[in-house]
Amino acid sequence: MTFTQAEVEEVFDRQSEAMRTKDIDRLMSLYSPDIVYFDVVPPLQFNGSVALRKRFVQWFDGWASAIDLDIRDLTIAVNGDIAFAHWFSKANGTLTSGREVGFWLRVTSCCQRAGTEWLITHEHVSLPVELPSGSAAMNLVP
Repeated sequence: MTFTQAEVEEVFDRQSEAMRTKDIDRLMSLYSPDIVYFDVVPPLQFNGSVALRKRFVQWFDGWASAIDLDIRDLTIAVNGDIAFAHWFSKANGTLTSGREVGFWLRVTSCCQRAGTEWLITHEHVSLPVELPSGSAAMNLVP
């Protein structure tokens, strides 16, 4: 791994930790003000940091516990001031309904260097689908 790839990996490490602890300010500091975020819930696309902050607060509020995240197969490619990454992420914990959950998501993220920092400019989160049933395949381990 190159030094630049390690810098980008650190962004995703900080992102995961902010999600685990539900630290909205720390999490949002990693995103560009003009972030375009594709999510698994309607309206499916969130434009700008104000809209994304509201989405993350809503997501955090749905968890009674801390959010345990398992990151697998992180791959990072960098070319100049642009970086691209993809990975599998599993969110585990207790929802406010009392239900214990653990589900796998696919994540693709694009970053751009802003001065000496890397900011996430686009992120796409998706659920695998079992085509025969049309149901989300959230519990499959890649």
